[in-house]
Amino acid sequence: MKTEVIQSLITTFESCVQKTENGVEYWLARDLQHLLGYGEWRNFNVAIAKAKAACEVSGYPVADHFVDINKMVELGSGSKRAVADIMLMRYACYLIAQNGKSTQAMKAEWDVPDKRPLADFAPTIILKAKDFA
Repeated sequence: MKTEVIQSLITTFESCVQKTENGVEYWLARDLQHLLGYGEWRNFNVAIAKAKAACEVSGYPVADHFVDINKMVELGSGSKRAVADIMLMRYACYLIAQNGKSTQAMKAEWDVPDKRPLADFAPTIILKAKDFA
């Protein structure tokens, strides 16, 4: 992957960051869904579930990195409705990226064991992405 493309992806990811009133950074899962190329929420939930399992296996409390919320969205008719979303800490974003559909395809191509992160087998540029997490 070219450096310009990677820098563009990093910039796009960082532009979606939000902060709580206490200054804690987070990303909304529905925003991250589109950045990672998922068209449907239900498909993205599969990657989220795998990431939550990886978080638990790594010994970190899932609730510290994945916070379920509801947010109001405007419908085409002008009315509003609550939809489920998830506040994701940076580590949660990393885990989702590691457990996403494109990552799984790369793991298969590179013969990476299921329990090992792709970044352990990747070129240096991907290691930089792991550093951000």
